[in-house]
Amino acid sequence: MIRVPSPAKLNLFLHITGRRENGYHELQTIFQLIDLFDWIRFDQIKNTDISIDGLNSVDLENNLIYKAIQILKPFAKAPTGLKINIQKNIPMGAGLGGGSSNAATTLIVVNQLWHCGLSIEQLAELGLSLGADVPIFVHGRNAWAEGIGEQLTFIDLDQKQYIVLKPDCFISTQLLFSQKTLTRNTKPTKFCAYQIKPSDFRNDFEPLAKNLYPKVDEAMQYLDQFGIAKLTGTGACVFTEVTIDMNVDEILAHSPCKAYIVNSLNESPLNHFRVI
Repeated sequence: MIRVPSPAKLNLFLHITGRRENGYHELQTIFQLIDLFDWIRFDQIKNTDISIDGLNSVDLENNLIYKAIQILKPFAKAPTGLKINIQKNIPMGAGLGGGSSNAATTLIVVNQLWHCGLSIEQLAELGLSLGADVPIFVHGRNAWAEGIGEQLTFIDLDQKQYIVLKPDCFISTQLLFSQKTLTRNTKPTKFCAYQIKPSDFRNDFEPLAKNLYPKVDEAMQYLDQFGIAKLTGTGACVFTEVTIDMNVDEILAHSPCKAYIVNSLNESPLNHFRVI
């Protein structure tokens, strides 16, 4: 039995800088890993069955964990059946990357269990077919990201705490991308510009999320009383950096929705995972 953490992420900003002919959007963002974890347990079994418990709201064929396993099968030198259980702590439809992180965790673990012999770079390339956020979790490092999110430049970020709120709504990423008013021409920039003045950097989805989902607007207005509220990904989660003058317990206690206190991570704990 193997039980491993699967971390979440925040987008410290998210700019849409263009649109490709195939419909995919060009973006720039910073991925910050945080210590909010799902926990995934892998049990190898003698038959060839694959079962996943703990995520009953998603059909097996549409489960990113299952899809990750399927793309590893051609490389498996010692395939087995797998009984997988997931303890979900990262809310779904929240912009925290839970599904992508679960897929990446599965790629890393099953690559070793099945003796696939794939490198981290190969796993990240395979993971891109599952979602643009999967490679960042495979590499397990904070990064400046471009392209559709797959062009990663690994960066060092200061250790920080964040308050994260999860409004009681599920945001449709497809709906936000389809909005005609979405800003798609933000001028490309550089990481050094972010380091100089991070307050100039925003999330281009924020106005749409606030307009289409009143509970997101409510959560942002609440956090704006104490700091600068930001949307992560396409939402629904919003967050703000903890400062020394904040009464964190009071902020969490009076939050209009579920609230978390999280710490930034320099790297994923999976970076040191090895099957013994």
